[in-house]
Amino acid sequence: MRILITGGTGLIGSKLIYQLLSYSHSVTILSRSPQKVYSLFSDNVECWTTLNDQSNLDDFDAVINLAGESIIDKRWTVKQKEILCQSRWQLTEKLSALIKASESPPAVFISGSAVGYYGDQGQAVVAEYDHPHEEFTHQLCKRWEELALQAKSEQTRVCLLRTGLVLSSEGGVLGKMLPLFRLGLGGAIGTGKQYMPWIHIDDMVSGICFLLLSAELDGPFNMVAPYPVHNDQFSSILAHVLHRPALVRMPALVLKAIMGEAAALVLGGQQAIPKRLEEAGFGFRYFELEEALKSLLLETVKQH
Repeated sequence: MRILITGGTGLIGSKLIYQLLSYSHSVTILSRSPQKVYSLFSDNVECWTTLNDQSNLDDFDAVINLAGESIIDKRWTVKQKEILCQSRWQLTEKLSALIKASESPPAVFISGSAVGYYGDQGQAVVAEYDHPHEEFTHQLCKRWEELALQAKSEQTRVCLLRTGLVLSSEGGVLGKMLPLFRLGLGGAIGTGKQYMPWIHIDDMVSGICFLLLSAELDGPFNMVAPYPVHNDQFSSILAHVLHRPALVRMPALVLKAIMGEAAALVLGGQQAIPKRLEEAGFGFRYFELEEALKSLLLETVKQH
């Protein structure tokens, strides 16, 4: 297949591209840093720095849209919220417009979203068609998804990736947690009872490849492992795998002082389950958090 990918140098994108190249697919990456692209993938890929000189996407069989400013790295000022929205919305709208302008458009558009679509759901189990809670992350994801769905036609199906916390040894949420936990300074956040819907990076990549090839599938998919855990369970399992204590609880007030409104990302949560993926027959490799963390941290655990 000929595949156009945005966000190809990110945590999920880079791992996905290595997988696609191993299947002999032809990959074009949209990126503002060609040097980074070619240092990662050498000349196995093509790199575009802009879509402005494209009038259609007739040359592609699939488009995978994973780009977007990191949501947790900065406080959510009014300006930062606008950056978070526009970094997702503008590109998605442009891709949808180019797909619609194509005479023989890509057969599938797989576009990013997040479990933040549902907002804070407390202890409720959340599948793809359950009602969201109205807050900033929902507004961000709802518009993001609407813009992607503009590409939908009889020729193009649209799949929406409502992604949870992607666990990887290369960074992401685990990269932020590990330094403290390795020092024995990790622990639960707030009440610790908020759910953390997680997914192993390998299952995330396999899930995207599954959607890429399943011609009958479209709409939203919760990209999460079947068994989400509470924050205090996550903390204690991570500490156990690292052979460290997990006694240092982070009070909600302290976190709000540090992160502002963005603290909602870690003080709230969703018991999201991958109902539609499982119904479609996707087989997860990692169901249990401990097994997932051990597979990712095996080498690091040996070193410590």
